[in-house]
Amino acid sequence: MPPEPLTQDRILEATEDVLRRYGPAKATVVDVARALGVSHGSVYRHFGSKAALREAVTERWLDQSHAELSALADAEGPAEGRLRDWLAALFAAKRRKAGDDPELFATYMVLVGENSTTVERHIATMIGQIAGIIEGGVGRGEFRPVEPTTAARAVWDASNRFHDPAYAAEWARPGIEPAFDAVCELVLRGLHA
Repeated sequence: MPPEPLTQDRILEATEDVLRRYGPAKATVVDVARALGVSHGSVYRHFGSKAALREAVTERWLDQSHAELSALADAEGPAEGRLRDWLAALFAAKRRKAGDDPELFATYMVLVGENSTTVERHIATMIGQIAGIIEGGVGRGEFRPVEPTTAARAVWDASNRFHDPAYAAEWARPGIEPAFDAVCELVLRGLHA
C-alpha cells in the first residue's frame, strides 16, 4: 500500500500533535517531519518557515470557532438574543480552547505577542460578525441608529475580558459568569433603541 500523500492538512495535524507534546518553544519542524516519516525539506515545501507553519496551525484552530459563531451571527431572530448568544459562544469557545488545548493555546499566545496577521484576521472576522448582528438590529428598529462597525468594535473592546487570551487565568474563577452577564447587559442596554 503506497504511503499517504503529504498534504497541508496532514502536516497541520502532525504539527498540532507535536505542539501538544513539546510545547511551542521546543517543537521544531524536524519533530513534525519525524512524526510524518518525511524529511524536514518536505514540510518546508508546504510551509516556508517554522513561523508560517505555526501561523497555519493557529489559523486552522481559530477557524473552528468562526463557523459556530458565523452560524449564530447569521441566524434568524431578534438581534439582542443573537448578540448575547454570540458573545456567550465566543466566551465558551475561548474557555474550552484554554482549558482543553493548553499547548495550542500557548501557541496562540506566542502569535499574539508577535502581532500575527492571523490574529488580526481573526479579530476582523469577529468584529465583522458582530457588525452584521448590529446592522440587522438597527435595520429592524431593535437597536438605535449606530454605525455598525464602530459599534461592533466597541462591543469587542467592552467584552475583551471574556475573549482576550491575556485574561485566560480569570476564566475559571468564581464570579466570572455574573461579570460576563453584567457586561452583556450593559452592552445591550447601550444599543437599544
